[in-house]
Amino acid sequence: MIPLRPLAAHRAAMASGSASRELVEAGLAAIANSCGEGKRAFTRVYADGALRAANAVDHRQKTNGIKPPLLGLPISIKDLFDVEGEITLAGSQVLAGAHAAAADASIVTRLRAAGAIIVGRTNMTEFAFSGLGLNPHYGTPCNPYERSLGRIPGGSSSGAAISVCDGMAVAAIGTDTGGSVLIPAALCGLTGFKPTARRVPIDGALPLAPSLDSIGPLAPSVGCCAVIDAVLAGETPAPPVAAFRGATHT
Repeated sequence: MIPLRPLAAHRAAMASGSASRELVEAGLAAIANSCGEGKRAFTRVYADGALRAANAVDHRQKTNGIKPPLLGLPISIKDLFDVEGEITLAGSQVLAGAHAAAADASIVTRLRAAGAIIVGRTNMTEFAFSGLGLNPHYGTPCNPYERSLGRIPGGSSSGAAISVCDGMAVAAIGTDTGGSVLIPAALCGLTGFKPTARRVPIDGALPLAPSLDSIGPLAPSVGCCAVIDAVLAGETPAPPVAAFRGATHT
């Protein structure tokens, strides 16, 4: 499994010689672990493609030049984002016979342009319509706390949260209309960020309430979310600066 630590730590390790393939292999092993939550956290896994992408990154790391902000980092995406040539299921079986997506969602394109390796599509509440994270079709991934008790992960981005908590990805992309990123992040001990509506383009994302839908990350820290949010919004990532207001005296 991938250690739960900030993106900056993973990037520093890679800059010091650690391989992207090692990260990806660790994540895929966690997904495939028969005793783990991978079969409930993911609806589709891109094992072969992720390993090929990691090999390409490791070759690129040997050359000089500007490194994209998410280069070589395995990231999961919620299963309501379009991926070209695939059916977007949105946690349901109703759409199994729908047409395959003609193009990637904008956020998928931006993640790949930033060097991210998409390891798979994560499970979710059917059509994103609940904050509990339950799914009767593909199973419900269990909260990492007191897992033997089967506590809910929160939703609707349930698989997204578990993919990060359980070391299957370094971060995840979810959607939030009424708490679908923030609830699972809070219940599973992660940081979640819901940006202002329309900050991140929602084309290629199956809608729940288009006027309220937002796309945001689930990750280990605020700094991680800031970097990923900038990528999703088409901006250049910069470390967040803490605002401090000293005491005023009268």
